[in-house]
Amino acid sequence: MTPEVSVPAAGSVALEASVPAVEDAGAEFAAPAIGGSGGAQTTRGRGPEGNAPTAAGASPEADAQAGASPAANAPAHPDLPKASPEPAPSPDAVLIQRTMAEIAPIADKVTSYFYALLFTRHPDLRALFPAAMDTQRDRLLTALLTAAEHIDQADVLVDYLRNLGRGHRKYGTQSEHYPAVGECLIGALSRYASAVWDDDTEAAWVRTYTTISQVMIDAAAEDELRAPAWWYAEVVSHDLRTSDIAVITVRPDQPYPFLAGQYTSLETPWWPRIWRHYSFASAPRSDGLLSFHVKAVPAGWVSNALVHHARPGDVLRLGPPSGSMTVDHSTDSGLLCLGGGTGIAPIKALVEDVAEHGRRRPVEVFYGARTNHDLYDIDTMLRLQRTHPWLAVRPVVDTRAQLPDAVREYGPWNEYDAYLSGPPGMIRSGVDALRDVGIPEGRIRHDAVEELVAAGG
Repeated sequence: MTPEVSVPAAGSVALEASVPAVEDAGAEFAAPAIGGSGGAQTTRGRGPEGNAPTAAGASPEADAQAGASPAANAPAHPDLPKASPEPAPSPDAVLIQRTMAEIAPIADKVTSYFYALLFTRHPDLRALFPAAMDTQRDRLLTALLTAAEHIDQADVLVDYLRNLGRGHRKYGTQSEHYPAVGECLIGALSRYASAVWDDDTEAAWVRTYTTISQVMIDAAAEDELRAPAWWYAEVVSHDLRTSDIAVITVRPDQPYPFLAGQYTSLETPWWPRIWRHYSFASAPRSDGLLSFHVKAVPAGWVSNALVHHARPGDVLRLGPPSGSMTVDHSTDSGLLCLGGGTGIAPIKALVEDVAEHGRRRPVEVFYGARTNHDLYDIDTMLRLQRTHPWLAVRPVVDTRAQLPDAVREYGPWNEYDAYLSGPPGMIRSGVDALRDVGIPEGRIRHDAVEELVAAGG
């Protein structure tokens, strides 16, 4: 990917984060400027030190964890597909990697200073963020740095950035917001990577950010021609399955296209500008209704509001659909599905999708829970099994939540495509187990583990 892209930008990535305010945000800062169509200008900026907490995920089983996974230490974004190794990194990539290594031990300070710059120099952007910013504090910086790390991998980077650009429209992001984030990013990096920072490094980051932002700007502009920034959706039913799990069905105000296995971001009227990810619990329906399985997690703002306060007639907002955990209908391969907790929701949608396509391909579902009480949707899954002879549903109840161990007892699975949805720990161990039984990594699909951690609440 050539770095010569015009119109660097900023608000889009920024608005994918919920970040705490910085204590010294009232201080005076000097930041380099990035902006202008057709190129970028930079100035070296310095300021006082700030002190100061990922995207898209599926059924949230863990609440956002303040202070976890500093941005610079965050792994490559799992929504990015695997790319073939590059023969040699470009000069810009080398300089970016050197910067990343320098800031890794002090990622919290970089994050704090970045937001201090952003909100002090561009206070108008503060209104685009939640009023309380005490969760997912490093999400913006993680997205920016992840994209920068993959600057040489155009084949995987473009899809990732286009998805971000489309999704950020719901925050009210405009193309003119992008330069603000870019200049504050460069300002934070130049301060905390001072030991390796020079004119060449700054120029590499400017070129990289220009490329990143332009892809998102173009994707947002294209999406604006065919889809709204968000959908209003009225709650039509609220089924409390357990004391902390509800199945919620909504009616969008206009057609909402999506694929089984995908997820969306959802905002409630109780917590404006705070969005959480939830998987669709069914394949697309003829009546246009959408269902979600929501588990109230400790201190989870959105999840508790949906489980304990939402009622028919309440109106929510939905972002665009996202996720690649979808069925490839061009093959007859079997499906091996692992669903833990409310992770059974997208698995159910995948089963319905296979049924609607009418092809008899084996589908094996392992439904894991810690107690029988937690198998809140087992009746639905068993009813599907009675209807479709190609479907096998295996409940796995284990207080240790060792669902992957149960999978090893069956098989062989070498002719199956695998799908995992549930708590992050289950997905991590599940991927290891599936590799152990011979399923190639390219045939194992799941949503972003890091975003599952950040999506709860």
